[in-house]
Amino acid sequence: MTGHRIDVHHHILPPAWVDTVSGDRIAALILSNKTPEWSPEISIDVMDRHGIQTAIMSISAPGLWFGDTEETIRLCRSCNDYAAGIRTDHAGRFGMFANLPLPDVDASLKEIGYGLDELGAEGIGLLTSYGDRYPGDPDFAPVFDELDRRGAVVYFHPTHAPCSTCLPEIPPATLEFPFDTTRAITSLLFSGTFARCRNIKWIFSHAGGTVPFLAERIGRLVMRPGFKEKVPNGVIPELARLYYDTALSANWFALRSLFELVTPDHVLFGSDYPFAPEPTLTASVKNLETMGLEPEVLKGIERENALMLFPKLGA
Repeated sequence: MTGHRIDVHHHILPPAWVDTVSGDRIAALILSNKTPEWSPEISIDVMDRHGIQTAIMSISAPGLWFGDTEETIRLCRSCNDYAAGIRTDHAGRFGMFANLPLPDVDASLKEIGYGLDELGAEGIGLLTSYGDRYPGDPDFAPVFDELDRRGAVVYFHPTHAPCSTCLPEIPPATLEFPFDTTRAITSLLFSGTFARCRNIKWIFSHAGGTVPFLAERIGRLVMRPGFKEKVPNGVIPELARLYYDTALSANWFALRSLFELVTPDHVLFGSDYPFAPEPTLTASVKNLETMGLEPEVLKGIERENALMLFPKLGA
């Protein structure tokens, strides 16, 4: 095992998932316009070249929900078991965020128990939306209440929302992914989910999408009484207690805004590999090292902040 970094944004491509989704649907979402070549061994080689000790695995967009509930339940379990097998086969190199078969709430409650209790997942991985439904949807409240009861870490990855039909020639990962992260966070804010679920540790991808830039603008919604009552602690304090990763955001354009919103101990290293290819990972590592961050801040982003959420990864 080499390296010290902990990567909280590292994707896997289980064969059953790729077969179900079809490579074309994956490729259309991302800049490269092709499904990444991937295996656990490829990931480990890349991790070794970039000083990554442990990567926490997750499923990227388009996720698991394609309109067939039973298919989603089966595919979710298959992907969770596949990730657990990788973690066992490569001890110490991988953690995992267990998937849930949302929007089915009952099946998701069962999978929380399976993923956290039986598989020992480090947390739960969700998408920012499921069709036209966002995480603050009242029907999803039992899922977040159970995750809150468990004090779980919940990681969100963006996806392409069906409401996003403009500029179809632009890959969704470029604009729609950060916008959907912004929608998801706003949904959780003004549904009262953040205020109600104080024990969940929330992680959002790509420096929070456009949230740091729009934080004050989003906060102005409290001028409406119905919104204000959902965020009794205030919008900015709620946003400041979330965690954000550096995937595709290891640059001052993104991080200056993020550091205005949160303290550095709420920023985590993320690569977005393999959907962001190895040259992008190389640039992210180099950028963080050459941005002039204080040594303790850099150490925190690359490792120590993650260990506060996942202490067993330091063993």
